[in-house]
Amino acid sequence: MDAIELIMRALKAILRDERAASAAEFVLVLPLLILLTIGTINVGLMMYVYSTLNFAVEDAARCASVKTTVCTDAGTLQAYAEARYRGPADGLTFALTTEACGSRVVGSVDYDFTTGLTSTTIPLSASACYPVYAG
Repeated sequence: MDAIELIMRALKAILRDERAASAAEFVLVLPLLILLTIGTINVGLMMYVYSTLNFAVEDAARCASVKTTVCTDAGTLQAYAEARYRGPADGLTFALTTEACGSRVVGSVDYDFTTGLTSTTIPLSASACYPVYAG
């Protein structure tokens, strides 16, 4: 046997060897799995932020209609709603208006959706209207 035949046999043996194929495939799929996991966690956190924003807006609208001694003006309503909100406070605002339905509160917050590679700001908002208590 000459050297070329030995090299060819070694190459054929290497090409037929499948012992590390699953490890190589795992290395190729791993970054996608990590991005998918981080994205799923961020979607869950964003849903939590929206839920707490909605709760704070509903409670603030009720406070403006029923607890008029606690929520006397826009500043006290803002403080009341912020105390009930449990998320990131980037751009958090609450606005009170009086409409036909009663006291309407609109809340908004900017959520930073981060995937590890990029970060995107997603504006979230919620509104609630509570009838004015006339008793």
